[in-house]
Amino acid sequence: MQNLTEIVRENSSLDLSEADLDWLHVLVADWQILSDLAPADLILWVLREDGNFIAAAHCRPSTAATVHLDDIVGLYRPTSRCEALRAALEEKRVSVPSAPRWAGSYSVQETVVPVVRQGRAIAVLTAESNLGAATSFTNGDRWFYDSADLLMKMISTGDYPYEATPSSAFNGAPRVIDGLVRLDEEGVVLGISPNARSCFRRLGVSGHLLGTILVEQVTAKVSDGINTVDEALPLVLMGRAAWRTEVESAGATISLRALPLRISGERCGAIVLCRDVSEVRRIEREIMSKEATIREIHHRVKNNLATVSALIRLQSRRSDNPQVKAALAEAERRVSTISTVHEALSSSLEPDLEYTSVARTIVTNAALLASSKPGIETVLEGSFGRVDADCASTLSTVLAELVANAVEHGYPDGAGRIEVLVERGERSVRVTVRDFGPGIDLDRTGKGLGTQIVSSLVTAELRGQIQWLRREEGGTDAIFTAVVDRAARREGSEA
Repeated sequence: MQNLTEIVRENSSLDLSEADLDWLHVLVADWQILSDLAPADLILWVLREDGNFIAAAHCRPSTAATVHLDDIVGLYRPTSRCEALRAALEEKRVSVPSAPRWAGSYSVQETVVPVVRQGRAIAVLTAESNLGAATSFTNGDRWFYDSADLLMKMISTGDYPYEATPSSAFNGAPRVIDGLVRLDEEGVVLGISPNARSCFRRLGVSGHLLGTILVEQVTAKVSDGINTVDEALPLVLMGRAAWRTEVESAGATISLRALPLRISGERCGAIVLCRDVSEVRRIEREIMSKEATIREIHHRVKNNLATVSALIRLQSRRSDNPQVKAALAEAERRVSTISTVHEALSSSLEPDLEYTSVARTIVTNAALLASSKPGIETVLEGSFGRVDADCASTLSTVLAELVANAVEHGYPDGAGRIEVLVERGERSVRVTVRDFGPGIDLDRTGKGLGTQIVSSLVTAELRGQIQWLRREEGGTDAIFTAVVDRAARREGSEA
């Protein structure tokens, strides 16, 4: 299925620029508002070289029944109904056929709107309303339809979509069905939907809003408390700026968005969308609190492990037994490896983490702790990418053990090179730990504590395999695979 960009580039005969294409993308990203106000199916048509029109995008209303049950993107408009679209491109004005057309058991009223940017028509939009279907509007809500007509005229004059379309990092963007207020050019309320009344009542604005100045009603309630007020709030409530903000009062949080309306470049009012996002924000605060707690736990675990590592190191220094020293050094290395992972997890809230930098630290520290003499060079080639946080600690332990074994058995004199070669796949990673020493004795492979730990972790925790190879030119390759993609690991656990 082709997307909007592909359909326009392959079919448009109007030689559209990247800026024109961006304009269409912004329109399509924001046209659900117009579809709900009309209420009508919106279809974006692109003129082809052969004179036909192809549907590049389609939007259905959430306030009325749709006209098109099937997806029509990529389909051609009937030749008998193309003339109105050609006229719209040439004349650059909104047109409505004198009579509706029949579509099976119901009639459809179509409005043809040229999409204009900088005085040039670049596409055509049609709004198709099912006249036989019930809507969520009443006869007294004519201002709903008037607002839609104004937006269509703004599209035909290049005033909509806005050059500064509001965006926000917050969830809960207001929609027409959430609450709608129509203002005149002075900010006086001309119409308000029932859901909008409920939103403002939750802010404490309980009076009759029709005929009042909205910004005065809301700011009077907000200023009574100790709430922090966004400086953009008056502009949004007056409908002077195409922007989005939030206001909090009386324990409620309302998301607001303004859409200024213009005729011939002059402001004639605005649409203000509103939505009660109190529960959304409460859940977000709870999630942030839990995430902060998890980060604090990782931080404390890292500190505790650092303390344990220091105690092991102190105990090792006070012992004269070489075997005890060696055993305590291995224990310290393993604790330090796990501490490094918790340090990385404490700085991220993601369920997975960029592991390559963590792996470099672990490889370097493991080589330093495993050798009592300087001269070990470690090199990591390739990238691990993002690794599931649940397996990061196990992966780190395996890496540290393999590097330590390579140092101890490959370079007993304390000088040499360790290479860690990483090949990342879509779901798993293949890692080779290579030394250039005398080579491993394959008859003794898997009998040491370190290799037993590694084999168990790779097969049981990382869902992979491991093998040791002795190279003909000298040296040993320890090769293992591990499933590190979060989605793949979840699929495996569910199976």
